[in-house]
Parts: sequence; structure tokens; C-alpha cells
Amino acid sequence: MSDLKALIEAVIKGDVKSATADTQSAVDGGQNVQDILDVGLIAAMDEVGKRFSKGQMFVPQMLRSARTMQECMKLLEPFFQEGTITSKGKVIIGTVKGDLHDIGKNLVSMMMEGAGFTMFDLGVDVSPERFVQKAQEIEPDIVAMSALLSTTMPSMRLTIEALEQASLRSKVKVMIGGAPVTRKYAQEIEADCYAPDAGSAVTRAKEILGIS
Repeated sequence: MSDLKALIEAVIKGDVKSATADTQSAVDGGQNVQDILDVGLIAAMDEVGKRFSKGQMFVPQMLRSARTMQECMKLLEPFFQEGTITSKGKVIIGTVKGDLHDIGKNLVSMMMEGAGFTMFDLGVDVSPERFVQKAQEIEPDIVAMSALLSTTMPSMRLTIEALEQASLRSKVKVMIGGAPVTRKYAQEIEADCYAPDAGSAVTRAKEILGIS
């Protein structure tokens, strides 16, 4: 296996030009694409998450790294379609009904994608019915909900109830987060986990699915 350190460093720095060049070079050189993903891109984003949680990186830097990773992922997408790369799980994510904030949700989505999850982003102002509809369509492993306004938090409870009524609740894990959301609230509405930030969202997702 060729050295992917340069790719890892480029992603951490948010250097799109170098990172995409290193990814293409690895693909052209016959590198195993699963290794490019796991040992290169995912390892880089794991490090970004660790630095963020320690206060060594901030949101703008994290976003640059995540966007760099996304550009590299575009080069690997054909291999996903061929079945050469395996996903860690399918995740539906969206900001709940009545809430139009998306920066935090977008960052979580990018970090989760960087960790090897297949993301289905429903956007903002997502109704319980829309979450259920998408869950019926793709059979996800996780339904992730975000809220930045305390007034929209009840939509999280309503979405969980809608999943229950559709006989889907036992088939998916529910993760919630956002500025006003707390671990206590997650317990109250019987969500499976609460993630306070994008870095911890990846860790929590792996924990509730029992994967490394």
C-alpha cells in the first residue's frame, strides 16, 4: 500500500488542489479504493474531528477540510456505484419542520460522509411525514434530526412518534442535535443518542450501530 500521508495532510489543511491530485494519483496508481477511503480520507476526517473536539480546529477550518474531502469523494463515487467501496451505513439527515437553519446540519452531514456513511440530506423544514417517507424508501440505519430553535424541538418528538406509527422505529436509530438540544431532552423523547457537535456525531453514530 502506497503512502497516503500527503493526502491525509492535504485534507486536514483543506487544500483541495493537492488533496484531489493525491486522490487521483492513488486511483491511477492502482491503489485499493477502499484503502484510499479508509486509510486516507476517513483517517483525515477522524483527525479533524479529534482536533475540533480539543479546540485545536474551529468550524471554518473544519468546513474547509470537509469540503476538501467531498471533492475527493467525487473521484471515488464511480467505485461506490460498482460496489467496490462499502458504506458504514445509510443516514437520513434534516433540520426539523419550522426550522430553516442548516450550517450545523450541513457540517454533520459532511463529517458523517467523511467517516464513510452514505448520507441522504433532506434539507431544512423537514416534516415528520417526509422523514417517514424517506425512511420507508431507503431503509436507513439512522435518522438524524437537527434543530436550532427551541420552538421547533417538539418536531423531533413528533417525528419519532411518526416513525413509531409507521412501524419503523424499531428498525432505525434516531440521533438528535442542535444548539438548544440536550442529552436530557433526547432521553425524554426516547431518541437513541444526542450529539452536541459534528465531531461527536460521527462517534455517536458508530457507537449506536456498534461499528468501529
